[in-house]
Amino acid sequence: MNIEFNESLITGNELIDTQHRELIERVNKLTEDCAAGKEKNSAIRTLDFLMDYVDFHFSAEEKLQEENSYPLLDAHKKQHEHFAGAVDSLREMLEEEEGPSDAFVAAVKKNVVDWLLNHIQVWDKQVAEFIRSL
Repeated sequence: MNIEFNESLITGNELIDTQHRELIERVNKLTEDCAAGKEKNSAIRTLDFLMDYVDFHFSAEEKLQEENSYPLLDAHKKQHEHFAGAVDSLREMLEEEEGPSDAFVAAVKKNVVDWLLNHIQVWDKQVAEFIRSL
């Protein structure tokens, strides 16, 4: 379930791409620590570690969009809010369980891995393209 940072994830914006590399490393750490049967506290710490960076990255990305008068900023912020809400739900789910279950692992894949790949390939590439066109 690991993500490989490859050509399909490069936006062409150095700031965004550098932060995406770090974000993907943290997501990969989460998927390793959230395999079914792993220790609950380790998975919770890793989920918190991921969210700390997500907050930093989303703030930097939104600031970049504001500075460049990106017209879809509000819609992009809503995407970010959706992701943060999904991660909060994952944390609640994990706290209610003994540890990562198969259902939890599937939810991480859908709400973190798949969401992030789509977000980078669609939303973030649009931002980078807009900034390059200025």
